Amino acid sequence: MVIEIKVPTVGESISEVTIAKWLKKDGDYVQQDEVLCEMESEKATFELNAEKAGILKIAPNATEGATLKIGDVACTIDTAAAAPAASAAPAAAPAAPAATPAPVPAAPAVNKGVIEMKVPTVGESISEVTLVKWTKKDGDYVERDEVVCELESEKATFELNAEEAGSLILVAKEGDTLKIGDVACKIDTSAARPAGKAAPAAAPAAPAAAPQAQVQQAPVTSIPNDIKATPVAAAVIADKHVDPATIKGTGAHGKIVKDDVYAALQNPGVAIGQEMFTRGERREKMSNLRKTVSRRLVEAKNTTAMLTTFNEVDMTAIMELRAKYKDVFKKQHEVNLGFMSFFTKASCFALQEFPSVNAYIDGEELVYHDYCDISIAVSAPKGLVVPVIRNAESLDMAGIEKEVLNLATKARENKLTLPEMTGGTFTITNGGVFGSLMSTPIINIPQSAILGMHKIQERPMAVNGQVVIRPMMYIALSYDHRIIDGRESVSFLVRVKEMLENPEQLLFGKDPLKALLKL
Repeated sequence: MVIEIKVPTVGESISEVTIAKWLKKDGDYVQQDEVLCEMESEKATFELNAEKAGILKIAPNATEGATLKIGDVACTIDTAAAAPAASAAPAAAPAAPAATPAPVPAAPAVNKGVIEMKVPTVGESISEVTLVKWTKKDGDYVERDEVVCELESEKATFELNAEEAGSLILVAKEGDTLKIGDVACKIDTSAARPAGKAAPAAAPAAPAAAPQAQVQQAPVTSIPNDIKATPVAAAVIADKHVDPATIKGTGAHGKIVKDDVYAALQNPGVAIGQEMFTRGERREKMSNLRKTVSRRLVEAKNTTAMLTTFNEVDMTAIMELRAKYKDVFKKQHEVNLGFMSFFTKASCFALQEFPSVNAYIDGEELVYHDYCDISIAVSAPKGLVVPVIRNAESLDMAGIEKEVLNLATKARENKLTLPEMTGGTFTITNGGVFGSLMSTPIINIPQSAILGMHKIQERPMAVNGQVVIRPMMYIALSYDHRIIDGRESVSFLVRVKEMLENPEQLLFGKDPLKALLKL
């Protein structure tokens, strides 16, 4: 009997996934529940398991890198096929690589002919890497476990080691972006080892390895702590004796990459921050997450009647409350008392008072929620993600702060799961952490509203006929005018403002300290 293995439903609003890597080959005999492949959606990476034991047949349209819709057939399994008689053979294969270090892929079953060296799995949610530098040349004779190249992912730099001894055949070039499972090079294991001492072709690799040894140390001894550089860039800096202060980093968060060092060598005397007037340009492939965020933002603009209303909040009371009780709060709950808990709590009360702000449109129906699942926008290494605090209306201040910390930490480490990022009813985003004074946030569809926090700025305000300096924050509510009227949007924002300026309303008690400890 042949059964179809289809792409499962992986989350609300997700309609397609990408085949990141097949862990089994076409024609392999697989056991029930064995992992067949890794799939990547716009929000997370997950695995596809075998529903039954049998012979695997990969669908023609399900190659690595292909995009499939939910419900598409990824592969089939012939459950009538008999299991291989020599079942011990697969078990014997891992015995060969007993001497192989953990960072390299498992050694092949046979050590003859031409074998392929593929990009290994290097971490959860990482689907591609960049080939930074070949440490061996095409045609070099390499020994088993010898480093042949350096690869760089979004998180770290690592090495690719030779699985067997033989003649090296380069496939990819320096600077190429490779997906997990792509062939980086090949090794002809039938090639004879050069006579005499170490192969002449391998000798030049020794000096190349010397700067490589500095890769781990150069950032510590040669580059100040406030200047970040990739390991390869650090090695070039140390080798060429370049002053890192004269290099303008173009990598993520200003990190110095290899090309920045070479550019500095070609333009001596140009200090960091000065224009180099090269008129150069570069192209980078958009990540799946960036493409999805782009599509959803355009969809939100095109499918909603979006408006934004503004107000401003005097943050004096909250800042005084935090300053007075932050130490005892942290000691009691082992978490900091931040601004997000105040805004989340105020939003929950206002949402229950104005339920249309917590609703959404489904066809010709309005769907209201009796609960508040608050989405919080977080800037992660891969881009913007929006994890959800479930039933935020039932959490106390400490509970909200713990959830915010937990979700933000997972976002930075790319460990958020699909359930943690789907199903929110209302979103809060804080552009103030980046210095934004005012903005018009875009609705996180299918939700109908989003609250924007901004930078706290001291401004002169008229209070009881006197001009005083107060810490003020502009707040913005973008909303779908199809479901939320102007009166409701303005009233909602005013209610949030009132509760933030009188935070004791959020604490349900006359004694703020007692209420904080109780909550």
